[in-house]
Amino acid sequence: MHVRKREVFELRADADVVAVRQATRVWAVEQGLSLVDQTKLVTAASELARNTVIYGGGGTATLEAFDDLPRRGLRLIFEDRGPGIADIEKALQDGFTTGMGMGLGLGGSRRLVNDFNIESKPGEGTRVTIARWK
Repeated sequence: MHVRKREVFELRADADVVAVRQATRVWAVEQGLSLVDQTKLVTAASELARNTVIYGGGGTATLEAFDDLPRRGLRLIFEDRGPGIADIEKALQDGFTTGMGMGLGLGGSRRLVNDFNIESKPGEGTRVTIARWK
């Protein structure tokens, strides 16, 4: 996979979530993703960025535009050093929440992208990698 462009965003507050959402849309357009795919990716990015801020205590979002011929796309990596997730399978189930949300963030995000990977250890943080390609 050839990464053509990479940028790291700090995620500490709501304004940072907005910045990641906006950058994701711009980059998705640049990669030639359809409007539907742009919307799906932006929605997943928004949910995961918000999770990073709220549940992870802040962290980073890395955007990568890639060419993996014949595919092109966008990969996003969300990382935090928060409390981690004790039971990933349970956290991916619709309706599960440790806060006040609807419990659709992780599972919903997984359904909106082509690739989804989550790594988490209690006390060490969480890393979620997603990708959408054309």
